[in-house]
Amino acid sequence: MAAFEQPNILIVEDDSDIASMLTDLLKSHGFGAWSVGNGRDMDRLLTRQKFDLVILDAMLPGEDGFSICMRLRASRSLPILMLTARREDVDRILGLELGADDYVTKPFNSRELLARIRSILRRASLAHKPGDVIGPLTFAGWCIDPSSRKLVDADGDEVSMTTAEFDLLWAFCCNPNKILTREQLLSMTHAGAAGPVERSIDAHISRIRQKIEPNLKDPVFIKTVRLGGYLFAAFVEKTK
Repeated sequence: MAAFEQPNILIVEDDSDIASMLTDLLKSHGFGAWSVGNGRDMDRLLTRQKFDLVILDAMLPGEDGFSICMRLRASRSLPILMLTARREDVDRILGLELGADDYVTKPFNSRELLARIRSILRRASLAHKPGDVIGPLTFAGWCIDPSSRKLVDADGDEVSMTTAEFDLLWAFCCNPNKILTREQLLSMTHAGAAGPVERSIDAHISRIRQKIEPNLKDPVFIKTVRLGGYLFAAFVEKTK
């Protein structure tokens, strides 16, 4: 997405009043906004229009938002912000574990929602901006490239990552064998903007482990440090 392009956002929300309010809010702040009421209509629109973010309601008729989130994440790197009236932590963590980049509960503050949207888009846009980056970097046969924002395994296959997952793994690779607290990781990956709750770091790390660890019961790369945070126990070097 070039700097002058208007970010396009797809709203998947079956409540017509909320969908209309969100559409008006986003358009009034310089975003392109489309809304649909279910996963079937979302799929049709995604084949015709390019979007930079999906705002996905968790409770939808037919296929629910959690199922849609998991399906989208399996096939696309499109950022996802989940929206729901359910405030239980288990739902929030489930959404993040299924691949959502952030999670907002209803009723929501419009300014907070916009801040979270901008934070997600800013992180996703790093793939299109020149930056003062170190990489690509390698560890144990893996290669992570901040310019293309791709993670490639030892066989040369690309592994799908959400923006939050990629940012966390990159932060680890830039700070190998150092204990990083959840607060530090949150700061590194969200630049101090309104991001997911601290506990979401655990959910994202759980997903990263599922993708890179040989044995989930005994992680060799991302180590949990009791009362400390996490440590990336790998030898990291620049590619030649």
